[in-house]
Amino acid sequence: MQLLVSPSSISEAKHSSAADIIDVKKPSEGSLGANFPWVIREIKSFSHKPVSAAIGDFDFRPGCASLAAYGAACAGADYVKIGLAFEGREQAREVISAVVRAVKEEFPKKYVVIAAYSDYERMHSISPFDMAPVAADCGADFAMVDTGIKDRQSTFAFMDEKTLRSFTETNRDLGLGTALAGSLKFEDIDALKRINPEIIGVRGMVCGGDRNATVREDLIKTALAMIR
Repeated sequence: MQLLVSPSSISEAKHSSAADIIDVKKPSEGSLGANFPWVIREIKSFSHKPVSAAIGDFDFRPGCASLAAYGAACAGADYVKIGLAFEGREQAREVISAVVRAVKEEFPKKYVVIAAYSDYERMHSISPFDMAPVAADCGADFAMVDTGIKDRQSTFAFMDEKTLRSFTETNRDLGLGTALAGSLKFEDIDALKRINPEIIGVRGMVCGGDRNATVREDLIKTALAMIR
């Protein structure tokens, strides 16, 4: 299980080097808010770890999504991550296939991460269980769960351990890795180890509980020690 940490700036990224994956996003622009391509590029220039980049919480806009995905890949992201903030499997298929093609045609070794939301009912968006088979069909690499509305409610408030374990196991059967995020706390780590996704994504946990605070290197090391 790898630890992905989401700094919001270049200076924060320099304090996040202990993490397994450095995730570039802009929390002020949403759950999976996109940061600037020059920020991705600079972080990639000094990071010795893989770099992930969120491209946004998207409505049904396959053209915009594919162009954003291509831009993130060109800027240096090793993992390109999109959130599906809309309903419908066929609409999801169109967006996912466009994003996968945009990244994989030129960068076949880069990873595409498709995120749905644990709070999909209040988001009025596709459920993670409906998203994952489509993601696998379209050639994505990871299916992710995050919270769409950041009001400090955890993914565990909407999907319990049994449900998340089922999601992870189903993804493995589909040939997908699993990434779990969404206001995860230190007290969730034991359950996360039992669920055993490939990646857990955190920000608030390593900011002292407030995702609007600053990433702390000591808390990243604490999280890694607990995971290991």
